[in-house]
Amino acid sequence: MTITQEKTPARHGHTDGTGAGAGSATATGSGGRAGRTEVTEPAGTRGRTVIADAVVVKIAGRAAREVPGVHDMGGGLSRTLGAVRDRVPGGRPQLGRGVKVEVGERQAAIDVELVVEYGVPVPDVARDVRENVIGAVERITGLEVVEVNIAVTDVHLPGDDRDEPTDTRVA
Repeated sequence: MTITQEKTPARHGHTDGTGAGAGSATATGSGGRAGRTEVTEPAGTRGRTVIADAVVVKIAGRAAREVPGVHDMGGGLSRTLGAVRDRVPGGRPQLGRGVKVEVGERQAAIDVELVVEYGVPVPDVARDVRENVIGAVERITGLEVVEVNIAVTDVHLPGDDRDEPTDTRVA
């Protein structure tokens, strides 16, 4: 295949040293048909796709929250700040709370901090979260998830969410 230069406004500079082109390459293939581009790679593989860490964080956070037995996510301080944020008018729950990721070109590693419901077997919840997170991240992003590390930071007991303080005064 022979590469020839053709003027394209998307590129800057002269690549052939004569000032005749703007840096875009066009191929002339077998048969010498000038102006015809002949590329052997499928269109879907020409170029790079970069997936931001924040994308994987949101996907993993949502997938983890879908699992029965997960009450909340994150450590104590992040949950406290999140609860304040959630109560602000117009505030949205932060899906990424309790999730940390490392994303490479083809792989991702994920750390998840969970608060589980009292009475639910922790190993079962951890297994289900791991499976759900891996499935969602791999299906949506195409990245290979090499590991999902789960830290159970707290257990939610029945009655922990009472908004009203109990009255302990004697009448």
